[in-house]
Amino acid sequence: MTKVIDNKWFDRGATDVAPDLIGCTLVRQLPDGQKLRGLIVETEAYQTGDPACHAYRKQTQRNQIMFGAPGYVYVYLIYGIYHCVNVVTDRDGEASAVLIRALELDPETLSMIAISPKEKPARVAAGPGKLCRVMQIDLSLYGTELKQGQSLWIEQRSADFQSRLDIDHFKLIQTTRIGLTQGTELPWRWYLMDCPAVSKY
Repeated sequence: MTKVIDNKWFDRGATDVAPDLIGCTLVRQLPDGQKLRGLIVETEAYQTGDPACHAYRKQTQRNQIMFGAPGYVYVYLIYGIYHCVNVVTDRDGEASAVLIRALELDPETLSMIAISPKEKPARVAAGPGKLCRVMQIDLSLYGTELKQGQSLWIEQRSADFQSRLDIDHFKLIQTTRIGLTQGTELPWRWYLMDCPAVSKY
């Protein structure tokens, strides 16, 4: 049985947590009890001293959750229409988080959602806004604790995934982040190589 990740696991720097989240599973439990699941295949780290981090200048009502305890959800809105979901990391008082950029949805979840004929199933959650739309993640989940029985939680990598990673059957690519104007030189983005669900190569 796959183990749910607890808060202590996130009590590390964002640049340590971000690559370790690749291969873990994000689970969204809907109000009716149905569960949507997706393998995390792309992440980005943001932390103290990073000019691209939302908490770079000061604490605000929007980013205050980033200064709190690890293992909670930071959701924000971009362009007034797209939601992005982050996992708060590091110790209480140290603002940092990991953006989940893309998911590879499992077959059961794909069967539960409406997919446009023009869209490839592998690309449905290939991007932070797209995955939030599919997983029904919005600002109402801001501050949610990542815990089984809540609206969101994360499960550890399967033994099979870890084994394939150990023998280089799966490889993680580390590179610079996407769509930023500051901190563009920092190699704080990770993704699963050759995975069609990654937002952009």
